[in-house]
Amino acid sequence: MRALSVPLCLLLTAPAWAGSDLASMDSAALMQARPASEELAAVGRRYNPEAPVPPMCYTRIEGKHNPCYVCHQSYEDSARPNYMGDGSLQQEYAFSDAALVNHWTNLFVDRTEAVAAMPDEDVLAYINQDNYDALPARLAARDWQGWMPDLADYGAGAGAFDEHGLARDGSWWVAFVYKPQPSTFWPSNGSTDDVLIRLPAPFYTDENGAESRDVYMANLALLEMAFQDFEDTTLPMVDEGAIGADIDGDGVLGKTGKILRRDRFLGAASDQPVHRMLYPEGTEFLHSVRYVGVGENGAIHVPRRMKELRYMVKSRLYTAPALASLYGNENQEKLDENLPRYIDLGDRGMDTGFGWTLLGFIEDANGDLRPQTDEEQLFCRGCHASVGATLDQTWAFPRKLPGAEGWGYIDLRLMQDVPNRGQARGEIATYLERAGGADEFRSNDEMRARWFDANGQVDHAAMQGRSVYDLITPSAERALAMNKAYRVIVQEQSFLFGRDATIKPPVNVHAEIDSSTAPTLPPEFRYTHDIRLDWLRRAE
Repeated sequence: MRALSVPLCLLLTAPAWAGSDLASMDSAALMQARPASEELAAVGRRYNPEAPVPPMCYTRIEGKHNPCYVCHQSYEDSARPNYMGDGSLQQEYAFSDAALVNHWTNLFVDRTEAVAAMPDEDVLAYINQDNYDALPARLAARDWQGWMPDLADYGAGAGAFDEHGLARDGSWWVAFVYKPQPSTFWPSNGSTDDVLIRLPAPFYTDENGAESRDVYMANLALLEMAFQDFEDTTLPMVDEGAIGADIDGDGVLGKTGKILRRDRFLGAASDQPVHRMLYPEGTEFLHSVRYVGVGENGAIHVPRRMKELRYMVKSRLYTAPALASLYGNENQEKLDENLPRYIDLGDRGMDTGFGWTLLGFIEDANGDLRPQTDEEQLFCRGCHASVGATLDQTWAFPRKLPGAEGWGYIDLRLMQDVPNRGQARGEIATYLERAGGADEFRSNDEMRARWFDANGQVDHAAMQGRSVYDLITPSAERALAMNKAYRVIVQEQSFLFGRDATIKPPVNVHAEIDSSTAPTLPPEFRYTHDIRLDWLRRAE
């Protein structure tokens, strides 16, 4: 049954939830009442049956603007284990009836007055407070049965890792440098972030059963090559004698900073084959989404406070044929317009159906991290299960700065705007051209003023030679405003209605889709895209 639509005037003037009988409300009444996330979860209701369809999917494409290519791709590589083939979603709004109404109504709220009323010093003090370190104790107090955060001093960001990204606390988490995905994770659009990887214990254990940094660095490099199709790469200096293998092929077991491609991993994981573009079973990722830090002279950085902490673990390794079958089933489900289904694992999180388990934490009204509700976690499934652009359901690791230089805490100054594989022009410049703006809704006026000329064309000369930091970080004024806007959403606990740190409602977004009249993109505005980057090629 089609979701009920609500006039925008009702959505913008509706009072906060105040004791309504949520259990008896239909979709329209829930949209008007705007209950907090946990209030709705407490009565076993779901507001948005299509929560995996994110807000940017409601962008007005106007027959020429295409931010959709970043996520939706038809695969051309028969050995690439993502068989979704959803490139047609660049062309049209192929939604189920339930998704024709845009449930992300926080997009339509004007927060100008709320932002203006919040002092700069208050928000700066807030975002520089650590809300991670207390999370394990808070979870233990509620008899938490799921994954427990186990990285010491993670709130400190770079301070928790050594120069090569290895966690200082011995937890074997590793930070890596990657180019943020356009454009949701560009700091200029509201958030900073970092991503960590951890392989299972055999991958950091030698053949004698002892933990080994040398083995671990070599295995991580082998995994990187499996995703990048490299024949060799660099890595932080290791001792081949400790590894027990000549990894650089020079016939001597010595110190080396180079490794050649191999069919199997090393050390205690030597019985594990290296699969192209697939992680070993038990691989973990940790992703903190944070506010936009503002330092001296307006320098933008990753602050202590987390908006969200996202964890995922490869709970099952599927073969390529098995994945092809799973993607085939997913395609049929979409053709049949069936609503998304998932397996709720309680404190353990959500099974995506593709071999991964997702678990998320988000700020409560006081700013402390709490477990996400089922519906809040269902939102995450949209990007980590059934889109055609990902590699083994992930985004960041395939975009890692290659080799030894890419092992360390994320630093946008280390990267230039290199092209995607198969492209000539820098990825950021290409996105600006194809999307017609610096965000999906074409509402980032600051980046438009910086990187577009008076005729509305991308100013490639102005972008030339700039680092990724220069290109995608905001001014201090914009960063503070977006931090304030998001804090309003936190205080409301209105994540069900969207998490975008918008101040004024973006105009280039549909409140409702009429599939019979919505414009489509002609062929000349549809694109093929590889999320991996051509790091060795200078952008034109």
